[in-house]
Amino acid sequence: MEEKKLDINSIIGFILIFGILVFMMYQNTPTEEEIEAQKQAEQEQVEAEKKNSKQNEAVVTTSDDYSNTKDLDSTQLASLQSKEGSLAYALTLPGEDFTTVETDVFKLKFSRMGGHLAEVKLKKFVTFDSLPIYMVKDQNSAFNISFGTSDNRMRNTQDYPFQPSVTKSGVNTVVSMKLKFSETEYLEYRYELKPDDYMIDFSIKSEGLSGEFNTSEPITLDWKQKGIRHAKSISYENRYTRLTYMYDDDRVEKLSQMGDDDETVEDVEWLSYRQHFFSSILVAEDSPFSKAEITSQNLVEDEEVDTLFTKLYTSKIPLAYNGGEVSKNLGLYYGPTDAKILKTYDKSLEESIPFGWGIFGWINKALFIPLFGWLSSMLPYGIAIIVMTVLVKLLLSFVQYKQFLSQAKMKILKPELDAIREKYKDNKLKAQQETMALQSKAGASPLSGCLPGLMQIPVFYALFMFFPTAFDLRQKSFLWADDLSSYDSIADLPFNIPFYGDHVALFPILAAIAIFFYMKMTTGQQTAMQAPPQEGMPDMSKMMKYMIYFSPLLMLIFFNNYASGLSLYYFISNLISIGIMLVIKNYIIDENKVLAKIEVSKSKPKKENRFQRKMKEMMEQAEQQKQAQQKRKK
Repeated sequence: MEEKKLDINSIIGFILIFGILVFMMYQNTPTEEEIEAQKQAEQEQVEAEKKNSKQNEAVVTTSDDYSNTKDLDSTQLASLQSKEGSLAYALTLPGEDFTTVETDVFKLKFSRMGGHLAEVKLKKFVTFDSLPIYMVKDQNSAFNISFGTSDNRMRNTQDYPFQPSVTKSGVNTVVSMKLKFSETEYLEYRYELKPDDYMIDFSIKSEGLSGEFNTSEPITLDWKQKGIRHAKSISYENRYTRLTYMYDDDRVEKLSQMGDDDETVEDVEWLSYRQHFFSSILVAEDSPFSKAEITSQNLVEDEEVDTLFTKLYTSKIPLAYNGGEVSKNLGLYYGPTDAKILKTYDKSLEESIPFGWGIFGWINKALFIPLFGWLSSMLPYGIAIIVMTVLVKLLLSFVQYKQFLSQAKMKILKPELDAIREKYKDNKLKAQQETMALQSKAGASPLSGCLPGLMQIPVFYALFMFFPTAFDLRQKSFLWADDLSSYDSIADLPFNIPFYGDHVALFPILAAIAIFFYMKMTTGQQTAMQAPPQEGMPDMSKMMKYMIYFSPLLMLIFFNNYASGLSLYYFISNLISIGIMLVIKNYIIDENKVLAKIEVSKSKPKKENRFQRKMKEMMEQAEQQKQAQQKRKK
């Protein structure tokens, strides 16, 4: 299984991460000199000079270098102000590195450096191996605003410490992070957290900085995030991990599903960093983003290797000045990619879920999502899938009846059709005309069985899109499957088979067996009625025989890494199809009665419709052209 593999690259990576963490812990531990400096005034001066020396070497200085302005002498303060301008004030203020706040659904950690969310933990969910779900952790995300200053310098908020404060606004918790230029001048990130809500009201606002900003330079919001792996199969999770965005005219677009991609878009309502069953969404509340440069980079280079991240998303969004100040109201959503939850915000965020395009998505949203939601509210999830499958098959049973009735009619007419082909074997046009005339009189056109079958395609494809995106199936067990949203492994292989994987899933095997027997029954009857292949045309009977084996094999391989809920549906669906077919054949359709109806239909005068007349004319024209070509050759 993917989660148990530890190749040499993974081991090296873990060692490096561990080493970095140890190094950081060591760096943050007070040295003996620092402890002694607190006791001895003379040593304190020496340490201050050392820190001042470090300032001159680095552009970014953290708050650890300055505990308060009173600790700096006039020379040091002048040097800092010369280097950092008005932002020198922010570097001299004390504060803790992180501020932690919890709600019913979140545990959030705000970083003083940069004022952004350094950690977002979803309290109600766990990963496939029972670890907490983190949307932001270990610097996988960056949130920065770059701007020009009046002294012609470019600054980045991620390089400076913000001053945190936590207050209450009714039942809501407000976290204010301020980058202070002075006591009354600042750039503020304001986060308002509501109880039991995954949407954070987020605003960016400046106060008294009209003289500090260089409005001739652009001010840009830069949001980057790597999707943290949460699922058992990273290849399957990565397939449904995608950057999605919506224009202000409600059009929803996406970047590439598997490859690297970039786009510059305008008038965007929201940007969704979807990580299959969890999403990070940035919403423009007051007005659409006028422009956004977005990219998506696939980080899963080798699906056989346990990878920590799926994709890297970036967005660069210019912000507008208003009277020399900045004010932008946004929404930050960190939570499940669940249509029921996303729909509550009335911003069409549920459109970020790939239900399928056109009629397929409509079928899912109008039929299968509410139907499955109703069934799963009363039944275990596996049973709900089975019941929904039964209902769908009963709804489409008339289609199967029409197909089988068409096959029965063609079977009864086969001797007459063979006689026509034999009689006019030297005149293909006459044979086709007589065949069409007989089928028309008997009401046994081959298309009468094909057309109803086409009606099933939208339903099958809609369900194909429904199961991989159904959040309710996540980590729900049934029989031997411990997660209906992932594969149901019954055996782990010591090696990886290309396209198949390193495990054996049982539901795809059962579905493949059911498909084999169903196709064996239906194809056997169809090949018995199949006319001999015409010269220069492919032998359809042979192709159909190959499909009997090819389709189950395709199911076996392709669905081994898919959601077991989808394989369960196909298994039950084909079992029911076999049952319906046996009932129709043995109890509903009486071939003697069908033959009697055909004879009655044949005895009645049959008027050609417009389509039949047109086909007849086209066939006659084709035959005339063929005869003319043969004469010219002679």
